[in-house]
Amino acid sequence: MSLSPAVLRSLPTVALHDHLDGGLRPATVLELSREQGLTPPGSSAEEVARWFHDAADSGSLPAYLETFERTVALLQTAPALRRVAREFVEDMVADGVVCAETRWAPHQHTAGGLTLDQAVQAVQDGLDEGVAAAREAGAPIVVGQLLCHLRHLEPTDDLVEIALARRGTGVVGLDLAGPEAGFPAERFRAQFERARAEGLHVTIHAGEADGPSSIASALDCGAERIGHGVRLLEDVRGQELGPVAARVLREQACLEVCPSSNLQTGAAAGATSTGTDAEHSPSAALLAGHPVLRLQELGLPLAISSDNRLMSRTSTSRELALAAEAGGWTLEEVEAVVLTGLAASFIPEAERTALRDEVVLPAFRAARGA
Repeated sequence: MSLSPAVLRSLPTVALHDHLDGGLRPATVLELSREQGLTPPGSSAEEVARWFHDAADSGSLPAYLETFERTVALLQTAPALRRVAREFVEDMVADGVVCAETRWAPHQHTAGGLTLDQAVQAVQDGLDEGVAAAREAGAPIVVGQLLCHLRHLEPTDDLVEIALARRGTGVVGLDLAGPEAGFPAERFRAQFERARAEGLHVTIHAGEADGPSSIASALDCGAERIGHGVRLLEDVRGQELGPVAARVLREQACLEVCPSSNLQTGAAAGATSTGTDAEHSPSAALLAGHPVLRLQELGLPLAISSDNRLMSRTSTSRELALAAEAGGWTLEEVEAVVLTGLAASFIPEAERTALRDEVVLPAFRAARGA
């Protein structure tokens, strides 16, 4: 069976690492820009899509992050946040995703007068609308939101408080995002230790713009998953895992790998471009040498996600197809990656178990002709 994006869209998948402000539809960028009197980076959806992809295709994480100034500026009102959150769910369903977590940084969305809690509520309203519509249409999907602290800002307790108040009603955990090098996770250790002590889930971006020591620091701060983590391979010699890699394996800290994004930010070696068409036929050469292939061979826990669908012109099914072709993965290996992601999700266990037993396993069994 050819594991193309079309085939993988027909199978249930999991998206653990998808930024809300990195997944706007190009047409939505155009419409929100016009509504808000802002100048969009193009006069058509295609021009907008190409601009974001080309601007993000920089080989630098800081330069990549600059593209978010455009999208964040559009998301300063409750209606805009609600719309983009609803469209997130719609796009996940269209891509075959049945378990999705969207992450975003509420501190970036108060310039229009929203409080942090009002912003979080707007996103939750949109997610709830999208899930209700999906389930009415018979599409099984469970969605949660992750609230991101930003490395370059001063540590505060407000997101922990909001997450505590809203756990069980949509917020499934906390994250640490933003420029990695020079902004150690330890600055937020008190916040994350409190979160874990209170039963909140934690994932931390690490091993993208910094090396294994950054991953170790994230684990020390209580991270159950690692956002990206591809530079963990620097702690591997042949088949021998170094101390950090061995710890990731021992603790089963799932690596949230986003292949195309890693190429764009320079976190991983490979082709210099991810292609300009979200339906671009996957190329084995595209990810040749990408750490995800060795990480998977070594048995390290990983899940595949899209990171920023707008900036990378991609989707979870496309990222899975790229990795599968580059690594020569079988359908069974793709299933294992999906199941790893589902097990590592911060969605409540009962919902994850139901998705596994009633949706994921039967679908892959049918695809194998079993």
